[in-house]
Amino acid sequence: MTEHHDVVIIGAGISGISAAWHLQERCPSKDYVILERRERLGGTWDLFKYPGIRSDSDMFTLGFRFKPWTSPKGIADGEAIWNYVHEAAVENGIDKHIRYRQQVVAADWSDADNHWTLTVDADGEQTQITASFVFACSGYYNYDEGYSPTFPGAEDFTGTIVHPQHWPEDLDYVGKKIIVIGSGATAVTLIPALANSGAGHVTMLQRSPTYIGSLPLVDPIAVQTNRLLPPKAAHVANRWRQIGFSVAQYQLSRRFPKLMRKALLGLARRQLPRGYDVEKHFGPRYNPWDERLCLAPDGDLFRTIREGKADVVTDTIDTFTENGIRLDSGAELTADIIITATGLNMQLLGGATLYRNGEEIDLSQVMTYKGLMFSGVPNAAVTFGYTNASWTLKADLVSEFVCRVLNYMDAHGFDKVEPEHPGDTVEQRPFMDFTPGYFRRAMDALPRSGATAPWRLKQNYLFDVRLIRHGRVDEESLHFTKHRVPETV
Repeated sequence: MTEHHDVVIIGAGISGISAAWHLQERCPSKDYVILERRERLGGTWDLFKYPGIRSDSDMFTLGFRFKPWTSPKGIADGEAIWNYVHEAAVENGIDKHIRYRQQVVAADWSDADNHWTLTVDADGEQTQITASFVFACSGYYNYDEGYSPTFPGAEDFTGTIVHPQHWPEDLDYVGKKIIVIGSGATAVTLIPALANSGAGHVTMLQRSPTYIGSLPLVDPIAVQTNRLLPPKAAHVANRWRQIGFSVAQYQLSRRFPKLMRKALLGLARRQLPRGYDVEKHFGPRYNPWDERLCLAPDGDLFRTIREGKADVVTDTIDTFTENGIRLDSGAELTADIIITATGLNMQLLGGATLYRNGEEIDLSQVMTYKGLMFSGVPNAAVTFGYTNASWTLKADLVSEFVCRVLNYMDAHGFDKVEPEHPGDTVEQRPFMDFTPGYFRRAMDALPRSGATAPWRLKQNYLFDVRLIRHGRVDEESLHFTKHRVPETV
């Protein structure tokens, strides 16, 4: 007999642990299991091992709503974050529900049977599990491979080429000349970490700049708040202060982009050597928050440049050479190690393929409901966090909503729910108003959003609190039904 669960959670990272905690607290009668493809929980914070790996959001909001982050360090390293997530799982008995090395490769909804059949690759053997509800919490990128563009002449380079997503544990970079290709969060994190732990010299080679802001590694206000208030009260105060700051600076960026650009470049200029070409190396062609803002805790990147441990080159690559990289300007950079911090490959649902009654569901033809369900996909939800704030803020809201839906269904005798595609009544828009490379490369395969709620993805936590936490479950776009088993003669 096929194993069955009320809820199957896919992924044991931050989103999956949040989903499990909310199910236990709000839907205690529901049986659930977490299927995790890796050997440990933690998701992102278990996968990435490159030097300096850390959060690029403050921990007061990246942390769970239900578990206070008590350290005054607002920006935490990867190990501290993994320990925090692991602790949350163990404290609440969630770890006992996790099955490791279990990758969901397909999920097929049957209208006749009114459940999902999941095909699971378990250590190379395929098994099947059925579920009444599937909750995808596997993040948004491909864990197996990062984005690695083809560089001409790469085979001629006699040094070492590394992608941060697959960092070799035995890489010896002490005293070495290093080029980091890229200007996103990974590059901004890596460069000061390498420069301050023995690298000979580090060059950030970027095609175009990224906006980089600075925040204190240790939050001085949090230090005082933690001293004056009990842990839970301090957590709430710190969390809402950071939420307010995040929402305010994002809205200012969208409404007054020139003002925010001037402020960000001015912040960089004050931390760089006199006469430094800030406009060339830190002045992007786009407006603030068209792409995610990068963070330099205590201005660490600027400090390494100021101290001569690192530099920035803004140019395009002609070809790799035996000793480094030749640029289109004709200049040549020499290196012992080249790190291709060129980004991610976007992937929804952990790479699983969705079917309905045996027919594959084309996600590019569906619409996203409140950013957490898909039209025409019954009894399923997905966590996709914020691009302009901490991922966990949205993860907690999604988990709350799923529990509200499940409890509503139980209270009214329903066993099937799906958002109904609004058709031509709502103007369709791209999945998200966000333009980094990994989004652009995947845009044609992503679901659509709409111009109005509940189909609109607004990327605003306060808006979503009203829409998701306090909005009605039984609204017209969400269709609830009771399964009727065909009568036999």
